Amino acid sequence: MPAGVSWPRYLRMLGSSLLAMFAGAQVVHQYYLPDLSIPEIPPKPGELQTELQGYRVRQEASAAFQQLKAEEKVE
Repeated sequence: MPAGVSWPRYLRMLGSSLLAMFAGAQVVHQYYLPDLSIPEIPPKPGELQTELQGYRVRQEASAAFQQLKAEEKVE
């Protein structure tokens, strides 16, 4: 018995911990939307620009929404 608990309880806790870890990783992955594409030619030193894809998408959506609201006020 690891850590003084029964095997079934230990395995349940291990399984729930792994499930929580994988779920958290998935949430972070969906929030930041990383670019997982591999370029054919690697960039030269100093050319690599990192950007949060999810942030840009939300920013563009917010700008489009603001523009739509402004157009509705004009009419």
